[in-house]
Amino acid sequence: MLLAGAVGCMAQTNVLISGTSANAVGKRMALYGYSDMLSMAEVLLDETVVDSAGRFELRCYADYPRLVYVEVECYSQSFYVEPGRTYEVWLPKFDWAIDEKRNVYLDPEPLPLEFMHLPDDELNLRIERYEAMVDSILSAKRVFFDPRFKPDRRHMDTLQRTVRAAVGPLQDDFFGRYVDYTLAEMTLNMRFAKREKLIAKYITDHPVRYYDEQYMRLFLALYAGSISRGTRRIPQERLVAWVDEGNVARYADSIGLDPLLRNERVRELAMLQALRESWYDQAYSREAVMRMIEKVGQESKFTEHQRLAESLKNHLKEAAAPEVPHTVLPDVERNMVSLDSFIGKWVYMAFVRVNEPASLAEIETMAHFRDSVYAKNPDVVFVGISCDREFQKMYHFLKNSRRGHRYNWTWLHYDGDYRLLERYGVVSYPTFVLLRPDGTPQYELTPAPATGILMNLKTE
Repeated sequence: MLLAGAVGCMAQTNVLISGTSANAVGKRMALYGYSDMLSMAEVLLDETVVDSAGRFELRCYADYPRLVYVEVECYSQSFYVEPGRTYEVWLPKFDWAIDEKRNVYLDPEPLPLEFMHLPDDELNLRIERYEAMVDSILSAKRVFFDPRFKPDRRHMDTLQRTVRAAVGPLQDDFFGRYVDYTLAEMTLNMRFAKREKLIAKYITDHPVRYYDEQYMRLFLALYAGSISRGTRRIPQERLVAWVDEGNVARYADSIGLDPLLRNERVRELAMLQALRESWYDQAYSREAVMRMIEKVGQESKFTEHQRLAESLKNHLKEAAAPEVPHTVLPDVERNMVSLDSFIGKWVYMAFVRVNEPASLAEIETMAHFRDSVYAKNPDVVFVGISCDREFQKMYHFLKNSRRGHRYNWTWLHYDGDYRLLERYGVVSYPTFVLLRPDGTPQYELTPAPATGILMNLKTE
């Protein structure tokens, strides 16, 4: 699905990222962005494989500065690209096995891309200088900004004056708005100003800048939780009833009584945000929320909201029931096995590293219960997925170790498929996933063998 998006994007390109690497030959590089800031759905903009000379090129389209990120394996770096620009980058020698020494999902290691030949006024350099200045002020005066103490608004005013003096008069361009919106969001988060005041200053009587990711971040922060949990005039129970009825007009008219939502365009965008929040709130029916989002998209007179509703609908559907990945991985004999071949079975899948004690303990528990699980549930299969970088570790573990014969179920090697790990939420080892016969996860978080799940594995 992502590749289809990439092909569509590649029909029109005006941004080129041309680079050279020191030790990334043969590695897949991908360029991602967000479809919009409401759904935050990732879109694959382009991908390539670093050639034998260490060179690579990535392309995308932008009609306004947009945030993108380059990803290689489980390492990434984000930056802004501007329309019509060419970026020359250098990827120095890098230790790709850092993830085997520490958990890079909890303690990320950035991809050390270095941009070459940039002018001093280039957008990313201006943002970097601005953010470094803000960070230094916050660090030096942290006690005055720390919510555990009594934050002092005067120091926020001083910070803003210092920033504006350093960056100069702010123009009505991306960087000027970036500074304005980030300072406003900081002011909101530190509770130095009420959201009503900030809405009046940045939202009311201003155009809705859907294309400006920082504007959308501020908008979503200002209206976060202001509708879906109920308002001063409307209890949540009434909102739930209108969502259940699919009554878009009543929902919109009622929240429009709030002076901060009288603008029709702003109100409808805030309503879509509220529906997104409602999806994760147990007070609401997910089916009803989905129908409501679809109706907003069908009935809205704003083209932008039609697109946002469609994107949000697709993103939530994918999150609730992700597509079964058409993934093919090598088994211990290097035969390629498709995950589709397990459709129709309940699959207890173990993502492990075979030389780590925590993984070994759980693998041993699986071995202890395997025969009894298979006897009780003929439609259940165990699948081990070795996430060790070297295929040989899995091979020696199963073929040459003293106890390898005990682990007699299907074993596959992840084969560098980091998107597969991301799809199943694998951020540490071991991780377990119970798949239904249709290939979708049974649980949001599958219990490990040590919890006793295999003693009474429910497959209904």
